[in-house]
Amino acid sequence: MFSTMTESALPTPTEQPVAATRGDFELEERSSLRRVAGLSTELTDITEVEYRQLRLERVVLVGVWTEGSPEQANASLAELARLAETAGSQVLDGLVQRRPRPDPATYIGSGKVDELRDAVLAAEADTVICDGELSPGQLRQLEDKLKVKVIDRTALILDIFAQHARSRDGKAQVELAQLSYLLPRLRGWGEALSRQVGGRAAGGVGIGGRGPGETKIELDRRRIRNRMAKLRREIGAMKQVRATQRGARRRNEVPSVAIVGYTNAGKSSLLNALTDAGVLVEDALFATLDPTTRRTSTADGRGYTLTDTVGFVRHLPHQLVEAFRSTLEETAEADLLLHVVDAAAALPEDQIKAVREVLVEIGEHRDGTMPRELLVVNKVDAAGELQLARLRHVLPDAVFVSASTGEGIERLRTRIAELLPRPEVEVEVLLPYVQGSLVARIHGEGEVLGEEHTPDGTRIRARVGAELATAVLPFLAAGVSPDGSGNGAVR
Repeated sequence: MFSTMTESALPTPTEQPVAATRGDFELEERSSLRRVAGLSTELTDITEVEYRQLRLERVVLVGVWTEGSPEQANASLAELARLAETAGSQVLDGLVQRRPRPDPATYIGSGKVDELRDAVLAAEADTVICDGELSPGQLRQLEDKLKVKVIDRTALILDIFAQHARSRDGKAQVELAQLSYLLPRLRGWGEALSRQVGGRAAGGVGIGGRGPGETKIELDRRRIRNRMAKLRREIGAMKQVRATQRGARRRNEVPSVAIVGYTNAGKSSLLNALTDAGVLVEDALFATLDPTTRRTSTADGRGYTLTDTVGFVRHLPHQLVEAFRSTLEETAEADLLLHVVDAAAALPEDQIKAVREVLVEIGEHRDGTMPRELLVVNKVDAAGELQLARLRHVLPDAVFVSASTGEGIERLRTRIAELLPRPEVEVEVLLPYVQGSLVARIHGEGEVLGEEHTPDGTRIRARVGAELATAVLPFLAAGVSPDGSGNGAVR
């Protein structure tokens, strides 16, 4: 039996108010409507319209354990329970069956379907969620036998994404993923979709209206394909905007850092801790869908961007990976990946493996290699000493932090500064005071090694990118040849 999630703790009247951020408002909006159990006066004999009113669905979970340890099977079903609760369901029961492979007809086998039917009746559930992706045939067979709605893990994740999408590109990407999932399953949602619209059209009257016509399912498929084509064009245009923004950062030699990791590992909390971004933080799966980019700097003044990305999960639907590819490309274009790991998770090593599999699926880095990765073990305040000791042994190069308490954040800043690419050209220039914009660019894009204010201007020794080195070439310090001989203004 799986218990449902508890509501987030509300602040007590004695707590001091703090300044609201954009994330606070988003969290308040998500929590603004909750059903209170036990207050319904609904009759037992209700119509279908009344049945479809806003409610918490009562669900039973079922999974097939094909490989791995029993702990992995239980962790997968527990994760499915959290997904269901995040989508707004009440989890009543969970069943796992040991099989070498899922049954091609009913996913769990005909005999187990009868046992599942009994569990559904006993729990008075109205939905069954399967921990895998069902074929259209499996979906139809289970619904016919169980007499309740049946959905799979992919449909559940897509529903959560649809609830949490806020931006225009996020909504378009989720809709594209949903249509990609729905297109081959139209026949599985009911026989009514196969009716003819030709033949006795217009109420069965009219000469010339007879003929085979276009079936309802064919019409739906054509409309879905047209809508998907339009969404792909819109997403392509948004992708070009993001590519232009990344190109501008690369031209300005601004390093980029992407925060990746398993869902609910604390990526948004880490972004807030490093940059005071004020983005939404919620103890829920897939709370963040829209990437957020903030600019910050290292202790020595080098600027870089930090991007929070959507979280990953085991068996992330390929429809989502394909639809969100333009957004996830931010990770492949980054100079450094902060791979956030939940220290309090049951199987953190499996989560690391799942994230790396998705990263490989997204694509390789622009120069043919994957970006450099820094493991960041978060939530050390919520993990036990034994778990932390084991993780320190298994992940010796990781940085252990707590985004909520601030523990280890300064150590993480230092490691980021060490791993960021450094500008390759060292210059020593004497900039007149009227060239304040170049001084600002050196401070913002380069690494200042020394600075002195003289009567003739600002003398700076710094490491900068090739483009900026060309811009300051006319201001090489006196007595230094531009070809690197002598004292060497350009190294």
